[in-house]
Amino acid sequence: ICFLLFAVLYIVSYFIITRYKRKADEQEDEDAIVNRISLFLSTFTLAVSAGAVLLLPFSIISNEILLSFPQNYYIQWLNGSLIHGLWNLASLFSNLCLFVLMPFAFFFLESEGFAGLKKGIRARILETLVMLILLALLILGIVWVASALIDNDAASMESLYDLWEFYLPYLYSCISLMGCLLLLLCTPVGLSRMFTVMGQLLVKPTILEDLDEQMYIITLEEEAIQRKLNGVSSTVEYQTVELERELEKVKSKKTNLERRKKASAWERNLVYPAVMILLLIETSFSVLLVALNILYLLVDETAMPKGSGGPGIGNASLSTFGFVGAALEIILIFYLMVSSVVGFYSLRFFENFTPRKDDTTMTKIIGNCVSILVLSSALPVMSRTLG
Repeated sequence: ICFLLFAVLYIVSYFIITRYKRKADEQEDEDAIVNRISLFLSTFTLAVSAGAVLLLPFSIISNEILLSFPQNYYIQWLNGSLIHGLWNLASLFSNLCLFVLMPFAFFFLESEGFAGLKKGIRARILETLVMLILLALLILGIVWVASALIDNDAASMESLYDLWEFYLPYLYSCISLMGCLLLLLCTPVGLSRMFTVMGQLLVKPTILEDLDEQMYIITLEEEAIQRKLNGVSSTVEYQTVELERELEKVKSKKTNLERRKKASAWERNLVYPAVMILLLIETSFSVLLVALNILYLLVDETAMPKGSGGPGIGNASLSTFGFVGAALEIILIFYLMVSSVVGFYSLRFFENFTPRKDDTTMTKIIGNCVSILVLSSALPVMSRTLG
């Protein structure tokens, strides 16, 4: 079951990445192999991130199904051990992707082999492994020094053994902490940006936008760029490439406007207001739930999260309203995750990080996969803490 679920996520992740990955020119066999390996590792990481996001809704819906049909023969495979096993696998693979696979993919992509060695895949793998070992030693040294500064008796081999025994299980918690800080920064921005994003995707009513005027303006822009392109000498290659790129963008906008202009009356006058009202309700409900839960945590000490101790899967409903409440929780979880991703790419620091269709380098794809992994690892913690 775990393999089938992951296979589906891997296939979906592969199609998503190939949609945004820049179509490379003809490359040497060596560079093509390196790009392919980095692509597979990035796809694996994105699939793990998707699995981490889906695990919390899957756990909620599984709990409600087990409560509704406790003795059903066809759902005997759905039990607490399966859910806990999936969470353990998500934790393991998240650590593996963040600390091993993604650094390997980045260094492997940037490597050229040591000077004096014969160029090839083996030389690049050797350089990548050396870089990973040096990075691991650097991080271990920083932790060693930090532990020695905190504890006067820690600068001994025993502290290193303690570090190896107790530090590694908490790596995922460290990732979740970084992700929580990032989510706290991105989610409010994303909630406010969701209205703008949906407004760009949907066709607005005629009273809110004049498509004829926009078509007239975009046509003038297209004609102006075309005249510049015809007047530029063929020897000025840089200007020609820039103008052709601008012309493609203008043509894309024009095509989008033509599609919006052909939209039916019900799509223009009904879908847009309905979606905006739905977004407003979801945003208000999310903010209200978070505010109430924070107030409850401040007033009642017993409401604080107590770790993994709980009623267990299939023993008690996680929502006061049963199946309907669980469905609302799942919708809000997905809404918060989408909002956090939108907010992440809306931040000025990460604007240039936004993937573009057929024009995203492999290095940017690796960075995006790491960012999504960190955000997804923090989602369960944030959902549990903020209610």
